[in-house]
Formats: sequence, C-alpha cells, structure tokens
Amino acid sequence: MSVAASLLLPCIYVLRRKRETLHLFICEKTSSNIEKKIEALIVLHGSLAPKRYKYSEVTKITSSLSHKLGEGGYGMVLKGRLDDNRLVAVKFLHDSKQGEEFVNEVMSIGRTSHVNIVRLFGFCLEGSKRALIYEFMPNGSLDKYIYSENPKAVLGWENLYTIAIGIARGLEYLHHSCNTRIVHFDIKPQNILLDQDFHPKIADFGLAKLCRTKESRVSMTGARGTIGFIAPEVHSRTFGVVSTKSDVYSYGMMLLEMVGGRKNVNSVAQKSSEKYFPHWIYDHFGQDDGLQACEVSSENEGIARKMSVIGLWCIQILPMHRPTITKVLEMFERGLDELDMPPRQNFSQILEDPFYSLNAESTRTISGAETQVFSEVLKMKEISVVNSKTLQRLPTL
Repeated sequence: MSVAASLLLPCIYVLRRKRETLHLFICEKTSSNIEKKIEALIVLHGSLAPKRYKYSEVTKITSSLSHKLGEGGYGMVLKGRLDDNRLVAVKFLHDSKQGEEFVNEVMSIGRTSHVNIVRLFGFCLEGSKRALIYEFMPNGSLDKYIYSENPKAVLGWENLYTIAIGIARGLEYLHHSCNTRIVHFDIKPQNILLDQDFHPKIADFGLAKLCRTKESRVSMTGARGTIGFIAPEVHSRTFGVVSTKSDVYSYGMMLLEMVGGRKNVNSVAQKSSEKYFPHWIYDHFGQDDGLQACEVSSENEGIARKMSVIGLWCIQILPMHRPTITKVLEMFERGLDELDMPPRQNFSQILEDPFYSLNAESTRTISGAETQVFSEVLKMKEISVVNSKTLQRLPTL
C-alpha cells in the first residue's frame, strides 16, 4: 500500500503542476488578447482615446483606496480626484472578472461624446489589475430616487419627465449619431447616473455591442441584460431580430418604473393585476381614480399619462411594433391627445395571431414550454384577446 502511495503522489503532483501551468497560460493569453485590443483602440483613436493610467497612479487618485462609494459582484467603486482637481469615480474590477466586459466598456464608451453619456476619463490595465475612471456623478443613480418611499418628493414630475427625455437623447446618440452604432443592452435605473443638476447620463457599457452604422441588426449569441428589462427577442429570436429596438424595450420598462415609483414586477401584491405594473396601468387608465395610486396629482396627470403611453409603446412584444428611439423623442414633443393607446398584449395572443406568423422575422416555431418560460421571466399573466376598444385614443385631459 505504501509503495503504491509513494508512486501515486508524484503523479498527482505532476498533474497539479500541469493544471496550474495551463491555467497560468490561459490567463496570460487572455490578458495578452485584452492588451492587444486596448492597444488597437489607442492607435485607432490617437489623442481622442481614453488615457491609460498605471495602477500606482490610480491608487494615488483614490487616496490609497480610502473613499468607497459602492461595491457589487463586478468589484468596487471609489471616489477620487485627478491632478486638475476634477472629481472622479473609479471602478475597480475583480481579478477574476472576464476581460470581455472591460474591453466592451473601454471600446464603446471611449468612442462617445454626449451630454447624456457618462464620460470615461481613463482606464488601468496592468496584469490582472483593471480599473475604469469616470466623471463623478454627485447625485448617484436613478434607482435610489424612484424606488424610495416618497419617490416624487425629491425629483418631482417635471424633473422625472426631463430625465426621461435626456435618457432618450442619449440612446438616440448611441443608436444613430455615434461614429459606431452602439446597442447598450442594459438600460435600467441603476445604470442612469445624475449629475449635480440631476441631468441624466447613461453608464455601464459592459454588455454593449458595437455594429456598423448602416446595420440595423445585431449579431450575438445568448441573452444579456437584467431580468425585467430584457427584450423578448434577446431571450429568443422567435420574437424577431436583436437590434436597437431591444434598448427601446428596456427604456420603456424603465419609463414605467419611473411613473409607478416601483419595480414593474411586485411579487407581494395582493391582486394579480397589481403584480405586473404595465397591466395595472391599462386597468387604471379608464377608471375615475386615474393614476392617483402613483402619487399623481391632477396637475401632473398629463405628464404621468404621457410617460405611461410612450412606455407601453416601447414594450410591445414584437420589435416591429415598437417605435425607434427617434420616434420616442417625437412622441414626447406631441400632445397627449395626439398619442394613441397601444394594444394590450401577451405572448400567447401574439404567437396565435396569423398576422404574426406571416410577418415575424424568425420562422422557428416556439414551443408551449418556451411560452411558459417567457411568461415567467417577464411576469405577464394570461389575458383574453384584445378587442377593438383597446386601440381607441387616450381621452384628452
């Protein structure tokens, strides 16, 4: 037994050393690939590329990592100050974090310049140490205001309305005005930062995809984004192709959360109609109480209804039925009485519609099991087929 053990131990040692060497080789190769992509970005953009900092410089900027702003699965964010006294937020990424999101962030946001897009001042890539240096947003992210106990007290409806338009302008820039078209894929309140004047800026481009400006479709495998904000076609191409309208869907869900002051899915609600907020809106629009449950006074009801109608158009199940973000901005410019109420939909209704089968951008048949999964993911309860009254115009206020 002792002889066998003495022969086995060296084998185990050799295998372990080989595995460690292989792991080190893979990590070095991955790090090398990231370095090459970053170097290519710097060459491509020259003086316009984000500045590259040494890790020692980053620790100096953050006063030796002393002022933490937040922490999550990605890593941590610290407050810092550049040599010219500009305040910054420095996001340190965990050593184990995959390099794709880091490269996405630098290569996408590094190409942008817009008042509603957070500015990337620089980055650090030194072995496994990775950090991103952004402009500092003193009022934090949008979610801490709209999910608070009294969400309208701090911002007010007019500010919410202005913030909604600002976010749409930022998206329009990414979709249509940037040198390279960018689809964000993670639009949600947590990724909208507010400056000292509560002007919104889109942040966190880790899941973003770049495509040529003439291309409307995005090539990708697998789903990406945050549950509750992911467009149906990102889950399954059965519902259509992935495109800039996938961001429009996420924007619409966020717009409705801004109106409701709550997450669109409320699992503890007593009534099933209250669990999914878009359905709740449909139910209350025709009632005398209007949107009073959302802290909407009579003088602000026009703003709340307009944001709701635009949001409901944005979350239409099929991409072909959603407006582009440019069209969304046009809708904000129009009067409430000029906006039609969109049809109330669910997955079963869409998939059984013969018009859908003739016009869907994907020909694959979806199974009943998949329908159930999508219904669970997006929390959409089964409803009867809408009648012609659903398409009526929203009453003038």
